[in-house]
Amino acid sequence: MALTDEDIIRGCRKGDRKSQQALYEKYKPMLFGICMRYASGYHEAEDWLQDGLVRIFTNLYQYQPTGAFGGWLRRVMVNSALEQLRKRKRAFSTVEIGEVADSFEADENFFSKYREEALVQMLQFLPEGYRTVFNLYVMEEYSHQEIGEMLGIAESASRSQLSRAKAMLRKMLEKSVGATV
Repeated sequence: MALTDEDIIRGCRKGDRKSQQALYEKYKPMLFGICMRYASGYHEAEDWLQDGLVRIFTNLYQYQPTGAFGGWLRRVMVNSALEQLRKRKRAFSTVEIGEVADSFEADENFFSKYREEALVQMLQFLPEGYRTVFNLYVMEEYSHQEIGEMLGIAESASRSQLSRAKAMLRKMLEKSVGATV
């Protein structure tokens, strides 16, 4: 019998390992997907997933059942990924579009796999700042004002980072189309 979210939450709050495993198995694909969008690679995303899960289990007592449990988990994981980025203390730098797009290599199966994993692969070639703003705006649907507040940058900087991210992604996509023709 599958556990409901309420059962999982109740069990996790009590430290029940089966409930923790059930949460992990049910939500790992979504949570790992978030990590992959923000991280620069698979191994980094795995590390971030573990850190995020620790944060989830530690702060589960804060969850109030007024909203969807999956939405709460998503917010915790996004915030955890942003915290990982802040730990690096890298500045959101400007990079020439050609520099990144030219380093992107499309493989032969690019279009056969052209789903979420293809987008994630292209996102990982973006500079950290571009990737972060793109994810927050496009995938998480935050406004530029909210992004600016979250990242400690001006709203105009968020708009600029998004514009440049889109331009780089467009150039990578054009390159991948040329590689498969």
